[in-house]
Amino acid sequence: MNRSSWTAVAAIAISTLLPSPLLVAQSAAAPAHPSAVAHAQVQPWKKIPIPALPEFKPEQPKRIELSNGLVIFLQEDHELPFINGSILIRGGSRDEPAGKIGLVSIYGQAWRTSGTATMDGDKLDDVLESKAASIETSGGSANTSLRWSSLKGDFDSVFASATDLLFHPSFKEDKLALAQRQLYTSITRRNDDASDIAIREAVKLVYGPESPFARQPEFATVAAVTIEDLKQWHDRTVVPNEMIISVSGDFNSAEMEKKLRAAFEPLQRGPAQASEKFTFTDPKPGIRFAEKNDVNQSNVLIVGLGTERRNPDYYALSVMNEVFSGGFGSRVVQSVRTRLGLAYSVDGSFGASYDHPGIFYVIAGTKSASTVAATKAMLDEVNRLKTVPPTPSELAKAKDQLLNSFVFHFDSPEKTLNEQVTLAFYGYPPDFLDKYKAGIEKVTSEDVARVARKYVDPDKLGIVVVGNEAEIKPPLNSLGKVTDLDITIPPPPGKPSK
Repeated sequence: MNRSSWTAVAAIAISTLLPSPLLVAQSAAAPAHPSAVAHAQVQPWKKIPIPALPEFKPEQPKRIELSNGLVIFLQEDHELPFINGSILIRGGSRDEPAGKIGLVSIYGQAWRTSGTATMDGDKLDDVLESKAASIETSGGSANTSLRWSSLKGDFDSVFASATDLLFHPSFKEDKLALAQRQLYTSITRRNDDASDIAIREAVKLVYGPESPFARQPEFATVAAVTIEDLKQWHDRTVVPNEMIISVSGDFNSAEMEKKLRAAFEPLQRGPAQASEKFTFTDPKPGIRFAEKNDVNQSNVLIVGLGTERRNPDYYALSVMNEVFSGGFGSRVVQSVRTRLGLAYSVDGSFGASYDHPGIFYVIAGTKSASTVAATKAMLDEVNRLKTVPPTPSELAKAKDQLLNSFVFHFDSPEKTLNEQVTLAFYGYPPDFLDKYKAGIEKVTSEDVARVARKYVDPDKLGIVVVGNEAEIKPPLNSLGKVTDLDITIPPPPGKPSK
């Protein structure tokens, strides 16, 4: 029997024993409801003073620059007995010759799998596996990289293998052929996924199909890559004044500096990589459609040029982006997904890259029959962004989300190190991120409205749709002129088109 039931039974029993006036007096003195007792309870914890959070100042890595131009960052972290290292080398896929697209991807793989002049890649695999260590190489858009990781006690031997791979690579024909075959497979399968098609074609629409930021490897360009190309790329890019070395983990900085100086100080400065100046224009407006008749939904992308992080309006644009598409509470998600129920998923971003404009995009996955309605709803929110400033609640929420998530860029020493390496690589001042908090806090509703009017122009946005045309009702041309995209994969050299 619970307490309230027991109390009721007791009251009935007492009423048969006590005179009525006494019962009335007792009832008047009792609380009207048990919860009233709880409401009257003292809550001393509310009086405990809560100190203000200390200023967030993550420990910054030590920066060293050698006379040959090599930059080194060291970040001690003694929590675990591991040491991780990385070498970023300027020059990536955007610097490839037009006839050899895929060169950097192949180089990044064949460099490691080929091994060194004294130890082939397979033997190196065995040696590293026995130590639970790793050495990896890769190629990206703006750089190539060599990374290693080991237990503290194995650092010297693993570092020696890493520098051997850097200074004495042995590019082998069979490893080149393996990397080419894997890239051929990737090309063959690039139209398997509708969302991959949509993103690829949207990037081409924003930057242009021949742009180094949008072009893609084909069978012919991959087949054109030779061993000599890999060697020449390595010899041209691996120079100290175009490299940044970073090391984090359980070590003494003074001792680590001595080891790195001994390995890299003898290197001679090389010619600087030519920095190509890229031109960017807004995409041609209109609707582009790619047919994929084995799906029952559409992938819709609305795209335009974004901005760079150097832009003085970067902070206001960041807040605008958060209001527009920053999570489930954002305008575009609440409208297209929650209120209208037109999309399985919807997202967006006003992209800001380090050394070129990012991409402004709104993306949604929707069933075929709601393609047009979803596209209209997405466009409505883009227009509303220009005409309806954020409410005080929207502004406060957006700024809180940005500032509260910012700390997770620095929640480990290695992340702090990586942020500083990225800033140095792209030529940003080391205190760039120190200004972020104040920059976001200063943003007002009028700032957001101003940058929306300045940078968001619906007349300069392109639309890419990938889906099953037969199931899109009403048809896409109800929105305007539709241009079909040719996503046919060019065949390998010497083979006929399908």
